[in-house]
Amino acid sequence: MVARRRRERLLGMSPLPWGGAALVLALTALLAVWLLLEPWLIRDLPTPARLAMVVLGVWALGGGLSMPLHFSPVPGWWRLAGAMPWYPLALVSFIVLLLCRYAGLF
Repeated sequence: MVARRRRERLLGMSPLPWGGAALVLALTALLAVWLLLEPWLIRDLPTPARLAMVVLGVWALGGGLSMPLHFSPVPGWWRLAGAMPWYPLALVSFIVLLLCRYAGLF
């Protein structure tokens, strides 16, 4: 069982259950809509901070929206975006940074 999980991680297959993947997909979709409604969260930052937020956001949102691909046998590099062990940390840190920006902390 442990060897199978390790092999799935190496191949990019997500060991996350369907319910967890659906939750991540819904959270990511809501976050994308929020950014469409509130673009000033990133637009008003200085250029280096804006670039860092854009890169982190592309990784976090792209990985979350590609989550259903992790359960299919479709080959491709995009499946690896959300299958990395540190992907949840990227998503949570992006959400926390946006919430801090919304609250006016920076």
